[in-house]
Amino acid sequence: MPVRPILRFPHLGLKTVCDPVTVFDASLRGLADDLLDTMRAAPGVGITAAHIGVFQRVTVIELSREDGVRIYVNPEIISAAPETSRNTEGSVSMPGATEEVTRPNAIRFRYQDLDGAMHEEDAADFLAICIQHEIDQLDGIFWLQRLSKLKRDRLIQKWEKAGG
Repeated sequence: MPVRPILRFPHLGLKTVCDPVTVFDASLRGLADDLLDTMRAAPGVGITAAHIGVFQRVTVIELSREDGVRIYVNPEIISAAPETSRNTEGSVSMPGATEEVTRPNAIRFRYQDLDGAMHEEDAADFLAICIQHEIDQLDGIFWLQRLSKLKRDRLIQKWEKAGG
């Protein structure tokens, strides 16, 4: 499948709330394949359809090749643990820019697979962080919005200076 162009910050598409997927067919599978290839080429560990300008609720996560590919359609968080941690985050839409973001350590979430079957799972640690990050993107919340204004402004200035 082809590697697709990634929207770059500050593209307005990165603030777009994605529509739920209602048709589970070959084109959805093709989109998931394209997302995986695009994410690996970026490189990254997570990507949403919004990152490539397709505003549907689809995300692909691959923490490592050994860990395997996870495809979540219409994911939503059901509950989050009260305990939080700070983790370094970034985006395929803003290569090279990273900063610490505070998020819950564990979540319970639901999603559909590529056939439309509903699933509910628990996620903890880095996987939980990644799922929250990608669901934010599907909701039109670019990760920078999770930073204080001061940190966000500094990071954007540094990224722009580096040629971003």
